[in-house]
Amino acid sequence: MSLRTQLSLLYSLLAGVVFAAAAVIVYTLVSVLLVDQIDNTLTSTADLVMSSTRINAQGQVVVDQLPAMDVTSPRYIQVWNTAGDLISKSQNISSLQLSLDPDGLRYPKPAYRDVELNHVPLRVLSVPLQVSGRKMAALQVGTNRALVDEAQGILRTVLGIALALAILVAGLYGWLGTSLVLSPLEKVTEAARSIANKDDLSRRIPNVTRKNEIGVLIDAFNQTLDRLEDIFNKQKRFLADVSHELRTPLTVIKGNAGLLRKMKEPDEESLREIEVEVDRLTRLVGDLLLLAQAEAGKLDLHMQPVELDALLTEVLKQARVLSLDKVQIHIDEIDELKVQGDRDRLKQVLINLVTNAIKYTPVGGRVGLRLVPAGDMAQLIISDTGPGIPSNDLPHIFERFYRGDKARTRSLDGSSYGLGLSIVFWIIKNHGGDIEVKSIEGQGTTFIVSLPIYKGK
Repeated sequence: MSLRTQLSLLYSLLAGVVFAAAAVIVYTLVSVLLVDQIDNTLTSTADLVMSSTRINAQGQVVVDQLPAMDVTSPRYIQVWNTAGDLISKSQNISSLQLSLDPDGLRYPKPAYRDVELNHVPLRVLSVPLQVSGRKMAALQVGTNRALVDEAQGILRTVLGIALALAILVAGLYGWLGTSLVLSPLEKVTEAARSIANKDDLSRRIPNVTRKNEIGVLIDAFNQTLDRLEDIFNKQKRFLADVSHELRTPLTVIKGNAGLLRKMKEPDEESLREIEVEVDRLTRLVGDLLLLAQAEAGKLDLHMQPVELDALLTEVLKQARVLSLDKVQIHIDEIDELKVQGDRDRLKQVLINLVTNAIKYTPVGGRVGLRLVPAGDMAQLIISDTGPGIPSNDLPHIFERFYRGDKARTRSLDGSSYGLGLSIVFWIIKNHGGDIEVKSIEGQGTTFIVSLPIYKGK
């Protein structure tokens, strides 16, 4: 059953319940008013009869004069004594010897009852006539209630027809209304099917109902498509970049292997090139695995207080060994600062950035390190005097395998493959920090890593 049908049935059900409740209330009120009007007429007639009733010297009930009731009058009057004898009756029932309501003669208090006499529906008021608390006779006043029954029947018919029409109109309105409201969802469904059939993630759904829930759904769907398209494009670029990165070392390995096969004695240079390319492939696969684990949420960070000043000093010693005295590396400023983080990952960040600075700094150049507070953040600043990064490359250097003419995602000797800065970016972001890069071509580059200062003991 479609959603449109379900909503239409729901509208019809709700309309039926509401209108049925209203119909019951209307029918009850009208019936009470009609019966109350009859009862008032019976009461006033009974009062007239009792005003003309007296007790004679023999202690018998005597009715001096009954109200004039012709044959066509709908009101009937009877007076019965306690012995069960009919003392008086109206002219319009002169031939009737039966009580209008036999059970009512025995009631000790006035009572209204609906009865049927000779197949005629009556409303009868029975009133005991008492003297000093002693019942002397019983007065019965009745009227034909056929008109009331007929009015109630007509009212039931009208209300029944109105109820059916209300349900029908509600169902039709629900069908048309839901068709109008759900029409944007049909566009969503059509777009989803088109994307599934044609693999076209560039399609978007025009949103003309931005102020309701369906508009919000369409916006969310379009945002999801944006993200999926971005992920898909990154995946395609990623696969292309990996293929490119793997092609070079594999070609070198294949060429050197073929050369060795032709030689009687192993060539040390060829073996060394094979080892270099194998090491490069190993690093590539390791970093790819690290990024895959990070993006899948499977890379755990072991958070603990870390003394950044001690960590920076440790990295400085390793960096001086790596530089082979070709580049001057100095700590320009250092404060005692702690952060909450994974020590090994933070060391990986520093080594990556410092190593990158060394690679891009010419011989005799300088790499400066600083650790300073900046409000609630600890800032690690790595500066070099290298060639700098072109301004159009700066927004992309943290993307995997990004290639710019002088982008620092690749080293000058081709041994790097553009994953280091992507890993650095992920680690910093997952420590609640930020990384910024400033560079002027020909004047050097500065990386600024900001991490929240640990305020515990």
